[in-house]
Amino acid sequence: MNYTIGFFSSQKQCKSSVRFYLFFPVILVAQTVLSQPLDFRNTENWLVLPEKSPEFFKEGFIDSTYLKSVDVFYIFPTILVDYADARWNAEMSDIAWRDEALETAIRYQASAWLECGRMFAPYYRQAHLKAYDSIEGRGRTALLFAYEDIRAAFQLYLENYNHGRPFILAGHSQGCTQLMLLIKEFIDEKPLAKQLIAAYMPGIGLNVNEFHSIPFMTKPNQYGGFVTWNTMNDQADNDMYPLWYKGKACINPVSWDLTKFTSRSMHKGFYYMNEKCYDQVFETELIDGAICVRNFRAPFKMAVKKYKNLHIGDINLFWKDISLNCKERIKAYLSEL
Repeated sequence: MNYTIGFFSSQKQCKSSVRFYLFFPVILVAQTVLSQPLDFRNTENWLVLPEKSPEFFKEGFIDSTYLKSVDVFYIFPTILVDYADARWNAEMSDIAWRDEALETAIRYQASAWLECGRMFAPYYRQAHLKAYDSIEGRGRTALLFAYEDIRAAFQLYLENYNHGRPFILAGHSQGCTQLMLLIKEFIDEKPLAKQLIAAYMPGIGLNVNEFHSIPFMTKPNQYGGFVTWNTMNDQADNDMYPLWYKGKACINPVSWDLTKFTSRSMHKGFYYMNEKCYDQVFETELIDGAICVRNFRAPFKMAVKKYKNLHIGDINLFWKDISLNCKERIKAYLSEL
């Protein structure tokens, strides 16, 4: 089975920083995986299930409108990033890695979809960041090894929880690499496509025609397709942008269409590290393949000044925008049933 996927590679002169990722497409050919996938009948292999939610989810939960009818399947980004680490894949015995997935990715990313349906978020023995520097070698095996866990988790979800319910797919960075494989195997040109409300896939370079039957959505109430974006600071980087972003699919995640500019007044909410959500924080400009955010209001202006690439904030910069838009798409989907 052949999969065309988008993925990121660390910028070689910035290997010590997890903040700078590059994206480009590659062909991954499925290989024999030497280890069995995780057993997802064991709830310890899930970060979030309907019957297993972190306490901070319970504190932030308000609207339960869609819990009875919709599911969310979320895949977290790369956390295994230390180049001094010799491993190619994460291990479930790594408690620090497990805790970081929960306290960063689930708290600041997955929470954007908290009110959009029952949540399912599996652990998976993700590939180390260096896998993207060795995609023709050991990195390929590491990524496909990780996908076997995602595949097993999704299969268990379908067999034991779904029961014909519509669903949202969401991820970030390597999480979207895995989502792309999942969509190509299970959803694209398959009956399951009828149950897909939307796939939110930021932090990865995707083509407009990445899938056959799953379109790139350019209207805020559209459903049955995917949206993607890559966040940069106030202007395109002359080194990264021409090589990795230009020409890729990108929505404006404030207006959820191809609007070129949005004002601060349109921005719904940035979920900050103090666990508060701030609205009207920045303006956006949609360029070819990326979204530039600029003119941050105080005190956030200084916090982002040092970054050219805001990949790390692809979700929490637009946290409330994502939540509200997802509900809009769900409403549109359910109205047609």
